[in-house]
Amino acid sequence: MTALDDVTAGSEAGGTPDGARSPAAEAAGKHLWMHFARMHGRDGDNPIPVITRGEGVHLWDDRGRRILDGLAGLFVVQAGHGRRELAEAAAKQASELAYFPVWGYATPPAAELAERLAHLAPGDLNRVFFTSGGGEAVESAWKVAKQYFKLRGRPLKHKVISRMTAYHGTPHGAMAITGLPAMKKDFEPLAPGGFRVPNTNLYRHPEFDGDAEALGRWAADRIEEAILFEGADTVAAVVLEPVQNSGGCLTAPASYFARVREICDRYDVLLVSDEVINAFGRHGHTFACEKFGYVPDLITCAKGMTSGYGPLGAMIASEKVIEPFLEPGVTFPHGYTWGGHPVSAAVALANLDLMEREGLNQRVLDHQDAFGATLAKLLDLPIVGDVRGDGYFWAVELVRDSATRETFDAADRERLVKQFLPGALLGNGLYCRPDDRGDVVIQLAPPLIAGQAEFDEMEQILRHTLTESWSLV
Repeated sequence: MTALDDVTAGSEAGGTPDGARSPAAEAAGKHLWMHFARMHGRDGDNPIPVITRGEGVHLWDDRGRRILDGLAGLFVVQAGHGRRELAEAAAKQASELAYFPVWGYATPPAAELAERLAHLAPGDLNRVFFTSGGGEAVESAWKVAKQYFKLRGRPLKHKVISRMTAYHGTPHGAMAITGLPAMKKDFEPLAPGGFRVPNTNLYRHPEFDGDAEALGRWAADRIEEAILFEGADTVAAVVLEPVQNSGGCLTAPASYFARVREICDRYDVLLVSDEVINAFGRHGHTFACEKFGYVPDLITCAKGMTSGYGPLGAMIASEKVIEPFLEPGVTFPHGYTWGGHPVSAAVALANLDLMEREGLNQRVLDHQDAFGATLAKLLDLPIVGDVRGDGYFWAVELVRDSATRETFDAADRERLVKQFLPGALLGNGLYCRPDDRGDVVIQLAPPLIAGQAEFDEMEQILRHTLTESWSLV
């Protein structure tokens, strides 16, 4: 039975009858302030979806409907739902030591995980600063970069260069690095010092005629240009994702990253690899920078570190970066109550064991081409303009006209992305991400245990839903 067949199962799977609202939906409509979501009318005829259970690559809602998790929660659940050994690792640690901070202290799970990550990270990235999540890791990296240069006697170096449409988090500092003006406007003024350069969206640069290498050279040169324009003595860091999330899984050739590394070295600028989404197997490596052939000065990561079974993030620093912080009397005056939480750290260790035992990194490398090829079948639909991505992280770009690559106006985006697609996809049995922070895309990033059967199911549901949506535009 496919998700499209199963969508009408309703109360047969133990949920509430169609049309009825569960107590959780009632409570959420009245009291839950959701993240990144419109809340008007959600306590009326448009109830908040309630997910009650997960197993493997599937979820179930409060109506008993089975839903394919095409986004791994939020690019998080690498090992799949319902992994009892991860829950047991959390329970065991909580029974021994549920909480203690790493503010001048250590716990065995935090120390062991720091050592494990240091061994897994490339080059000499050997020092791990724990956070609660990814935005905090990016925030920490900028603060480290500023203090690093102050400690080295270069206090003017504070600016950060990032890419257009890139998302790097919601704290004020991380948001200043984010390249999405519409997301930032309600919170301005933000921390000063964030500057933008072009991204590597080959589909939206037809002048390069599909030549990723040429686009990579051009885009990397824009980073050097920005450093020189702002003044190399004022730029502290360049922050980029190995595969850019916002805008829809924007890839770049390894030569692009090599050129960026060369530029950062030339002008004494720290290179930050933001791998909050990309790390822990999403691209078939523990850290995606290894796949794309570069060694950064800092890595920010979170999400898949615990497969979502506990909140945890980290900033991993090279020996070069940590060196001035090891001088007598020096402190990094920054931290988080929940950073390095012993229960989350224990879960992360168990998750890394599980991923290694089951060979999930290699599984992604073995299946990534099939995933991309299955999604590429959708290119025969008039609403589909591009399919792009890497590993288990892909985007389908939607267009008004595939011949001219014309995108949608504001009214179409409202109907399509905000009103129709989220409910239609979920109703047809697929949880994924319609997104218009850049051009209009649907993002797919299933648990790493997914295979061809799940790829086919995603393609079938997308085909059905996108065929329906074409009439709206």
